[in-house]
Amino acid sequence: MTEVTPQDIERCADLIRPHIRRTPVVVLAGDEFGLAANPITFKLELLQHAGVFKTRGAFANLLARDVPKAGVVAASGGNHGAATAYAAMRLGKPARIYIPTVSSPAKVQRIRDYGADLVIEGDLYADALAASEVWAQQSGAMPVPAFDQHETIMGQGTLGLELEQQAPDIDTVLVAVGGGGLIAGVAAWYGGRVKVIGVEPTAAPTLTRALAAGHPVDAEAGGLAADSLAPRRVGERVYPIAAKYVHGTVLVSDDAIAEAQQTLWRGLRIVAEPGGAAAFSALLSGAYKPDANERVAVVISGGNTTAVNFGR
Repeated sequence: MTEVTPQDIERCADLIRPHIRRTPVVVLAGDEFGLAANPITFKLELLQHAGVFKTRGAFANLLARDVPKAGVVAASGGNHGAATAYAAMRLGKPARIYIPTVSSPAKVQRIRDYGADLVIEGDLYADALAASEVWAQQSGAMPVPAFDQHETIMGQGTLGLELEQQAPDIDTVLVAVGGGGLIAGVAAWYGGRVKVIGVEPTAAPTLTRALAAGHPVDAEAGGLAADSLAPRRVGERVYPIAAKYVHGTVLVSDDAIAEAQQTLWRGLRIVAEPGGAAAFSALLSGAYKPDANERVAVVISGGNTTAVNFGR
């Protein structure tokens, strides 16, 4: 299995740069949120095309691999589907997206707006994935994995590259984990030079369970962020990178995630989806406690929700 290197990520960044946004960072004192006064660097990846970091990995797949005439197929809780649909639309490729019934209306609408063929299949991501694999075999379409693909991890790693350029003095970065493509990419970029901490819902502890077992294992797949952070298990390509470079994980409750959504709205007028707010919830809830002078960055990874129904 080929390791993702910083050099891979740099090449990927050059490839996808014309197609993605360099999302901003904002640095605020922690005491604005009732925390210690340490500065917090927010990487606002919810401002990415399609409202989510996954657009990076989607373009990496469609640009670095040979897309057949049948186009691409992806399974998703919603965000990867929206990102793949957007990339396919921009590059003029056919796309078919499978999502489960737990996908939020905001994500369903995104996929439809980008013109993909949308199929709702099963109750969980694993159901949608199985259906997408059948379609790939029948149609010849190229699968675009949501997290467990070299190009996907490279694409997500470009977020780490950007963050280091924008905030070179951070000590720690908090990253929400579902299948693990984002944390694997960020960890591969930093290579242990900063502390990378995974944040997972208690209802979907995929990386936590994998690290405890020494390999990917099935975990629960539910909770408030089930449409973005609840595959059955962390990726096979993701795991060795995480085992090597991720410093640990913390678990957060659904209530903590919902509170983080509300706090981001009240304090920054940022509308983050549950998965997008999960990393910040680790600070607010005390699941992660920085040292006295620790400089922490938080990835706000997605914003595909509505302002009026936080927690949904």
